[in-house]
Amino acid sequence: MTGTGKVVLVTGASSGIGEATARRLAADGHRVYLGARRTDRLEELAGQITAESGTAAYQRLDVTSAEDVRAFVAAARERFGRVDVMVNNAGVMPLSPLEALKVDEWDRMLDVNVRGVLYGIAAALPVMTEQGGGHIVNTASVGAYEVSHSAAVYCATKFAVRAISEGLRQESAGDIRVSLISPGVTESELADSISDESAREAMKTYRSVAIPASAIADAIAYAIGQPAEVDVNEIVVRPAASAQ
Repeated sequence: MTGTGKVVLVTGASSGIGEATARRLAADGHRVYLGARRTDRLEELAGQITAESGTAAYQRLDVTSAEDVRAFVAAARERFGRVDVMVNNAGVMPLSPLEALKVDEWDRMLDVNVRGVLYGIAAALPVMTEQGGGHIVNTASVGAYEVSHSAAVYCATKFAVRAISEGLRQESAGDIRVSLISPGVTESELADSISDESAREAMKTYRSVAIPASAIADAIAYAIGQPAEVDVNEIVVRPAASAQ
């Protein structure tokens, strides 16, 4: 497939699901453009992909800045000539009970998990519309379907991503494909941001059974790899041993 792949932009590409997605899609022959704040990790990842005969480039990206996201999409288009797929993957998960009143962390989740997705759509959609087609892939969570203890705000952000994705699908009339990928417990750095002690301890048990990030990358690759007339709208991927 090398040379005929799509141009795929991935946010939150410095670790976890984003990194695994970049590796999988590059191995499939797609050209990947990577965004995250940790450019040292992006540089290393892009170098490894290139060394394995893949095509990758990167740019520092803060998804909470609409200007940053517009510049990211514009740079990818300038480098590769088009934007076929936008994977809005960046996310944070600093869980805590509402009574802990961690308002700054609530704001951060809203900024990254919701505004970051909207900014990605706002930057990529005009380019895709001009091209006559494209694919928006949004990473949500099983938290888009259920609310867990200490996760009210996090789940609210993922419910929002699910609603935004469905709204975009209905508005696109087939020109823009829309996929929502909802991981269950997955190996990642998400839980590292939990500052609340009770939520951190509960998460150790919750995350005792986890699937590798590559499993989510496989789901994204599946959605992207379908024929143009096929739109895979929602995929939920959970550990087989998990009841949640």
